[in-house]
Amino acid sequence: MAVRKTKTPVIEVQARPGLPLGMPAATFLRDYWQKRPLLIRGAFPDFETPLQPEDLAGLACEETALARLISHDRATDGWSVRTGPFQEEEFPGMPDHDWTLLVQDVDKWDPDVRALISHFDFLPRWRMDDVMISFAATGGSVGAHVDQYDVFLLQAYGHRRWQIDASESTKGKRPPLDFRNDVELKLLRRFKPTHDWVLEPGDMLYLPPNVPHNGVAEDPCLTFSFGMRAPASAELISDYLDTLIMDADEAIRYQDPDLKVPEDPNEIDAVAMGRVVQALNAIRMNDPDRLGDWFGRFITTYRAAGDVVASGEPLPREDIEAALAEGIELGRHPWARLAWRRAKRGASLYCSGLEFALPVKDAQALAAAEQIGGALYQKLSAKGRDALHALVAGGYYQLLDGDAFDDEDEYEEDAVGEYEIIDATETVDVLEDEDVEANVHEVTIHDDGVEVIVDFDDTDDSDDDQAVGTPDGGAGS
Repeated sequence: MAVRKTKTPVIEVQARPGLPLGMPAATFLRDYWQKRPLLIRGAFPDFETPLQPEDLAGLACEETALARLISHDRATDGWSVRTGPFQEEEFPGMPDHDWTLLVQDVDKWDPDVRALISHFDFLPRWRMDDVMISFAATGGSVGAHVDQYDVFLLQAYGHRRWQIDASESTKGKRPPLDFRNDVELKLLRRFKPTHDWVLEPGDMLYLPPNVPHNGVAEDPCLTFSFGMRAPASAELISDYLDTLIMDADEAIRYQDPDLKVPEDPNEIDAVAMGRVVQALNAIRMNDPDRLGDWFGRFITTYRAAGDVVASGEPLPREDIEAALAEGIELGRHPWARLAWRRAKRGASLYCSGLEFALPVKDAQALAAAEQIGGALYQKLSAKGRDALHALVAGGYYQLLDGDAFDDEDEYEEDAVGEYEIIDATETVDVLEDEDVEANVHEVTIHDDGVEVIVDFDDTDDSDDDQAVGTPDGGAGS
């Protein structure tokens, strides 16, 4: 009997009405997600950018914006990187070629950009990190590189040539991933593309992690990068262990009441290691609810570039309810991140590291609501309303001034009350020793504990951890 050959999925498709990925979402997740790249022609048909190059330049001048300016000298193949904020007068004097401006978290500043995230609801919303937008003058690029996370690259304005090396997914050959040591950016030493395309507005390129790629502007262009959150295993285990240690009972210790006379007093034998496992299990490392609640808090704060701070005294509850009854809505702060999960009893709602025990319907409704009106408020249980008022008191929701918005006006911070944003780029704890790199090869949760296999490399790679090393999206790890 002849063996039926499996057809290799194509790497370029045309979007169709009702199928913006060119296929059902389930097919995309099965055949492409974290497996192989995909170019989708016309993913956003007749796309018109909600943000112009001059808007991006203006945002790059804001004190709290995360912006970088990357220039390339073709004669020497040299690269330079500058970080913002920039001065407005700098941009008119820039050359007409070979530079790129990148601004992260634009979705937090512009509601029209943020609205584009809803097109990716075939993915868990908490996996989306940010929308980074880059403007490139003709010839502008950030060089050939790889990212450690999934990214969707939407061409929003102008044309960009993308070259990728898909040899691993098409030929089973892993491309070389060593980096140049003569530039600030983590650029590939060798790059041999297998595919070469020019994208026009509305085209979108999906890249899974570790696919070498290089984008060069054919003319002045804007590219929107929808980057995913991809915390490293070392970050996950480090943060979770910190949580366990903080709550651990000092009375829980290594014990050996069944100790026998050892054959060799210098040996750490198997019996002793069994007692170590018992001591670790006593702090409930494998408790599903404890693990889930930790992850909910962690992922809603992971890589947060800004934090939310309440401004002034919170409004009395009766004033908020009266405003909702009059048709005024509560708006979510653009930096607030929400997610929920089912628990043993009901559900847990997470907002920027906070946690609330709620009925499932309340958790679902609040996690999904960018704005909350009187009708939704009336559907919430008493616990749901209490949680919402706690979020209002913390600045995560605030009453919207209906007169503050104009469809023709650019989004302004004061249009949503008096939100305050502070820098919080260091809110995620990582290993303190910068000279030691932990490679977590495997984390396995058993019924009797957690098995972690870690290698440590004491080489000094601190330069590789610079933010400039992840040019395509906001979730670089």
